Amino acid sequence: MKYHEILNQGSKILKLNKIKSYSLDSEILLSSLLNVDRSQLIINHNKIVKNNEKKIFFFLINRRKKNEPISYITGYKEFWNNNFKVDKNVLIPRPDTETIVEQVLSYLRPQSTKKILDIGTGSGCIIISILKERKKCKGVGIDISKNAIKLAKYNAKIQHIKNRINFFHSDIDNFLTDKYDLIISNPPYIKQHEINGLEKDIKNYEPRVALNGGIDGYSKIRLTIKKSSALIKKNGKLFLEIGSNQVMETLKILKFNGFFVNKIVKDLANKNRCVVSTKI
Repeated sequence: MKYHEILNQGSKILKLNKIKSYSLDSEILLSSLLNVDRSQLIINHNKIVKNNEKKIFFFLINRRKKNEPISYITGYKEFWNNNFKVDKNVLIPRPDTETIVEQVLSYLRPQSTKKILDIGTGSGCIIISILKERKKCKGVGIDISKNAIKLAKYNAKIQHIKNRINFFHSDIDNFLTDKYDLIISNPPYIKQHEINGLEKDIKNYEPRVALNGGIDGYSKIRLTIKKSSALIKKNGKLFLEIGSNQVMETLKILKFNGFFVNKIVKDLANKNRCVVSTKI
């Protein structure tokens, strides 16, 4: 079977199962399997796929048709121009979250030597992306998932920054060491009762503990801000990702915990996404 033939078959299967990005996903799965760029599939469209590769490809297509996220199938997701290892133990990095990275880098001078804490680090994509560009900064990432910490450590290793970051399996309630110049966090902020209304590839596959923001969507935001107040240095900066409709309540929580709000930053879809504040 030739490249273009197997791609068409894969696309048809996904389309029949109502996968919106059926053509793109078919290309991604084949290029990942063959370890070639997607462009090579087009250029070499008459090249033959081996029988063992064909079997694996349709096995992957079968996973995708059940709405399993493409990033969990390939095992990687691009974020801030780097490829991060991901699996079912961590949220898949999203372009919206690059807003935090962008804001931190605009605040930190290239020669900064700040100490950064990442609360709920997941795959480690946020803090690793920052440290890759700010060579003199150091970081700490914490997460309540032991498997997430293993993955973050692996990502730090493949991104060649493991000597400047430490990861700890810890709840924020039990983490009261040191003081940080800067704290970043993308806490769970989806209301508990709204999770089942999310798209299938999210609600059925991504870790609920990383999505569930409690009854009102603010339980982890409140806890993160409260604990950050104790862990951050005076005049230190807190960069927090929130839901687009959570600005007003988040500002109240920040002010109650001794933070001055510097700005609200919108994401690529022009939705409120990141709050930047200063400990006073």
